[in-house]
Amino acid sequence: MERLRSPLRSRVGGLLAAALVASVAVPAAVATTATVATPARAAVALNDSEVTANLWEWNWPSVSAACTDHLGPAGYGAVQVAPPQESVSLPNSADGAHPWYEVYQPVSYRLESRFGTRAQFAAMVTACHDAGVRVYVDAVVNHMAGANNPESVVGYAGTDFSGPGYSFPAVPYGNGDFHRPGDNCPTGGGINDWNNEAQVTSCELLSLTDLYTEKESVRTKIAAFLNDMIGLGVDGFRVDAVKHVKKDDFAAILGKLRNTVAENKRPYVAQEIFDGASNDALKARAFTGNGDVLDFAYAKGLRSAFQGSISALAGIPNWNLDAPSANVFAMVTNHDLERDGVVLSYKNGTDYVLANYFALAYPHGKPSVYDSFTWNNRNQSPPADGNGHVTDTVCGAAWNCLTRSTGIKGMVGWANAARPVRSVSDFTTVNSNVIGFHRGDRAWIAINDSGSASTATFTTGLADGRYCDVVSGPATASGCAGGTVTVSGGRATVTVPANNAVAIHVDARPGGASPSPTVTPTVVPTDKVATTFTVAATPAAGQDVHVVGNIPALGSWAPADAVRLTAQGDGTYRAVVDLPSSTSVEYKFLKKTAAGVVTWESGANRVLTTPSGGTHAVTETFRGDTVTGGQIATSFHATVTTSYGQNVYVVGNIAALGGWNPANAVALSPADYPLWRATLNLPPNTAVEYKYLKKEPNGAVTWESGGNRTFTTPASGTRTNTDTWR
Repeated sequence: MERLRSPLRSRVGGLLAAALVASVAVPAAVATTATVATPARAAVALNDSEVTANLWEWNWPSVSAACTDHLGPAGYGAVQVAPPQESVSLPNSADGAHPWYEVYQPVSYRLESRFGTRAQFAAMVTACHDAGVRVYVDAVVNHMAGANNPESVVGYAGTDFSGPGYSFPAVPYGNGDFHRPGDNCPTGGGINDWNNEAQVTSCELLSLTDLYTEKESVRTKIAAFLNDMIGLGVDGFRVDAVKHVKKDDFAAILGKLRNTVAENKRPYVAQEIFDGASNDALKARAFTGNGDVLDFAYAKGLRSAFQGSISALAGIPNWNLDAPSANVFAMVTNHDLERDGVVLSYKNGTDYVLANYFALAYPHGKPSVYDSFTWNNRNQSPPADGNGHVTDTVCGAAWNCLTRSTGIKGMVGWANAARPVRSVSDFTTVNSNVIGFHRGDRAWIAINDSGSASTATFTTGLADGRYCDVVSGPATASGCAGGTVTVSGGRATVTVPANNAVAIHVDARPGGASPSPTVTPTVVPTDKVATTFTVAATPAAGQDVHVVGNIPALGSWAPADAVRLTAQGDGTYRAVVDLPSSTSVEYKFLKKTAAGVVTWESGANRVLTTPSGGTHAVTETFRGDTVTGGQIATSFHATVTTSYGQNVYVVGNIAALGGWNPANAVALSPADYPLWRATLNLPPNTAVEYKYLKKEPNGAVTWESGGNRTFTTPASGTRTNTDTWR
């Protein structure tokens, strides 16, 4: 969870999801050698799939239920879960009660956490195995809890520790088990140069107590913790901040691990090596000798394509990715990235869904699908009780459950069917936002990332006959739950709905029957109508525009579940929503801030009736939408190179710019790093002075040099300031 040359998710009390270091008191009897252990229970048949469901920060009973009811039947090969060890409990953090990042600050190696007890963890592993799903655990092996935590805080199981004193008696770790200034860390304790391998591997990441992994005694304790989980059935590990552990040290730890219980083979390893280093020794591909690596560049490339032109996806073989396909764990987003805006997230609506369809279809790495809680600020807790224990997952307003959606489940089956073919054929670009391709004679997909349905003829590679469109519904004993596609002469003429996809594969045929080549190519429409909502609106700084209505697809009048509309650049906002056909729908538009403050448009509910098929569109103007006082939408664009953990702000002489108070400065977004941006409303005809500043995770401020920047806002219209840090 390290971060390089991009903004930190939080202070160390608000620490960026920090690297995972699992710490749990391990029974003395736990073996630490790499010999094959006798399975604790009979081997089980696990799904033959490379697809992982990342259920981040779900509690153990909820993961158990998901494996049994959804992941196993859908064919997922694994589930990734959050760090299970006892972590620090922060009820009174500056970032709110029990922020999500506290689970990345271990205090012991006990399997007692905010997600459940050791018994619940073990039961979860068993339930997932019984459903055919492997379990991969977030493992924290670089550090323990922060050295800056107050002495008054304890762990979730009540374990006492001292971060400032480098004392974790429940493991036990003491002063000599950590890198310290003047020991192997060549700085005052932190990392000053993110391309200096000695600093990156031997100094403290965000004030987290850095384990002395060169020591055999430390390696043995880490391996014992991991072996404890392997003994409970864990099949692999997603290891955080591996860049901060010397490669040879991590290899020595892996050499002490047992084989897995369920399959009697080496545990799967996916290493987080955050991108951005110019030192070849710190680049992800340098770590593949110890396991797979997470591909951050791939996730960022997907965002660029789905927010630009998806025809660019044809060029993936030429992208500068983190490592070869065979060595990566692929993703659209994860808990670090989604909070930084550098990749797609659930907040991006259909772009996010379509990107996940693509990641499941394209043969790059081992694909994963991410589900977690919704959030309005980067540090907030998952839904929890008063003591910080995460409550059961209820899909909807508070939790995202993309992994169990019809389309994603269908694409998991698609990925499994296509797996034997690791190449793409007949990549077809219908236009800049409509593409199609197939994987040999196994599977074909078309994706439409535009607001209008598109009809085209594609080469599918499949044998002639009828197939079920698995995005709209699975194959059934009597036919297809969704649409059908007919292939004739290896080709199919298909209408791909707006902001949607159509996908078929050899294992999804109506009633399981052999295909018949005599049917005319077509797509049978489903009972959904792709409805485009477009509204002219002028939201204030920090507001997004949404549509909400009386049916579940429009949030059932709950603002938290309203559908976010995407800015079109011309003062309008748009989204495409699948609504039930031949249905009367009531709806209204609203504006909402990240904190959840809602402004409803005025007037009565709007009403539309969807047709029996095809598509539908409404174009409206936000009612009661006036800009108070003729404010000027003013954009600040600053090119700034930052160090690890820094954020960039603008501050100035008027209240909207913080009145020269750095505490009230306006944060800029790093989504287009190194270009930092923000737009806010300023009064017209006003002389403005301003400067940029950087803030460190500890709150320290660095002002840019030179005199105050100045401009005068116009009487009307907009204003853009384009600057470079001095």
